[in-house]
Amino acid sequence: MFNNKTLLITGGTGSFGKAVLNRFLSSDIKEIRIFSRDEKKQDDLRKKYNNPKIKFFLGDVRDASSLTGAFSGVDYIFHAAALKQVPSCEFFPMEAFKTNVIGTENVLQVAYDLGVKKVICLSTDKAVYPINAMGISKAMMEKVMVAKTRNFDESRMIVCGTRYGNVMASRGSVIPLFIEQLLKKQAFTITDPNMTRFMMTLDDAVELVLYAFENGNNGDIFVQKSPAATIEILAKAILELFNKQDHQIKIIGTRHGEKLYETLLSREEITSAEDRGDYFRIPPDLRDLNYDKFVEQGEGKISITEDYNSHNTNRLNLDEMKALLLKLSFIRDILAGKEAETWD
Repeated sequence: MFNNKTLLITGGTGSFGKAVLNRFLSSDIKEIRIFSRDEKKQDDLRKKYNNPKIKFFLGDVRDASSLTGAFSGVDYIFHAAALKQVPSCEFFPMEAFKTNVIGTENVLQVAYDLGVKKVICLSTDKAVYPINAMGISKAMMEKVMVAKTRNFDESRMIVCGTRYGNVMASRGSVIPLFIEQLLKKQAFTITDPNMTRFMMTLDDAVELVLYAFENGNNGDIFVQKSPAATIEILAKAILELFNKQDHQIKIIGTRHGEKLYETLLSREEITSAEDRGDYFRIPPDLRDLNYDKFVEQGEGKISITEDYNSHNTNRLNLDEMKALLLKLSFIRDILAGKEAETWD
């Protein structure tokens, strides 16, 4: 489906963009464009891959004029550019709004105007029942996405979204922090041992976007069914993998804007969502403002009647969490060379 096509990734220097590069560079894709505002990370990627299929474009999704040249001739877009750090967005909520909401509006409108065929917008579980600025801005991003599709001709461009939980080992996430603290012989800093988070790998994140790409209609949002774990289990799993069970753990308390657990499907969305085995499809509300009409929503019945969250999903035990951690290449790499490290 990407044969001789041009794919652009906004925020492409992030963890997701790198995972897409690793996945597609050896395929028969014509070109992958990396769009971001970080020239240093672009230069690092350019040197690392040194591949003529990769083209780099400096710009900011907040500035629609910077998108025009980058989007010209593009077939598909994965829209991953976002401000994602919860505490940072709490202190600078307007910055989150400019990037996550206005930026998405710009991406979708310019893409439509320039003949892009399909756009996949990446969202987060924090958009469901949001209590922090990042989650609120992502919830608004989803609303912008659905609202824009009402005015778009689906035969010209399809826009759909994905929503996922914590991506393990992504930039700024807790697993690299724990590993860094372990290597530096610093105490693990844990906010709340009972806090639960969905666990998915970068490969899972790419698979979810590809599933949405293949199956999405205008306004659809796709969710992958994911296991979850407490932060305590995650920390203990890392320590057991490295045989450092006696490593110090320090409880620092919940940070600004953090929840005890996250939700991927709200109670309201459950009523219309479609169960697709490994995924949920959340269709858009197809009604207009004339509420005397009725539109059937969804095809598959979902057995759960409450929301779908990291407390009531499949909970990983210690051994399952360790097995999932071993799917991360950088964990395996460190373990493979641990005899050369000074762990004592």
